[in-house]
Amino acid sequence: MNSHTKLLRMVFMGMMIALGVVISPILRVEGMCPMAHLINITCAVMLGPLEAFICAFLIGIIRMALMGIPPLALTGAIFGAALSGILYRASKGKIAFACLGEIIGTGIIGAIVSYPVMALLWGRSGLTWMFYVPSFIAGTLIGGSIAFILLTVLQKNGALKNIQQKLGVNIHGRLK
Repeated sequence: MNSHTKLLRMVFMGMMIALGVVISPILRVEGMCPMAHLINITCAVMLGPLEAFICAFLIGIIRMALMGIPPLALTGAIFGAALSGILYRASKGKIAFACLGEIIGTGIIGAIVSYPVMALLWGRSGLTWMFYVPSFIAGTLIGGSIAFILLTVLQKNGALKNIQQKLGVNIHGRLK
């Protein structure tokens, strides 16, 4: 990968992080942040699982520091971002699998991991291990639907492949 491509990937990731922080308050209620899932899936498809994980992690840290969001900003994003990229690659570029990875990773895994984090580390009482599952799944379905529509339109008009090539990722998610 040449230095121009590396720079382009860093700029794209920086823009996605900034966008994730800025649009996260839209439709947000505690335990549900649909716009974060849009960003996670888009990063997973455009950059890959590691970069999507890093992007979700940094967005979560910034949201926690600047907006006072609880650790749900991390537990509700990092697992879905990584699994979205993994399933996108494993499916050889199927957007629906990227969305499914976000739903499973965040809606189920992230929601279940959120219980001990919020109960033990954050001191929230009255929670069960399934407490966050409904809201996390609802958030991923909303954000995932938006991402699916956006990425499908980009795929149909050829822009998705063009963007991926410029970022050094082919349609299957492997680096050139």
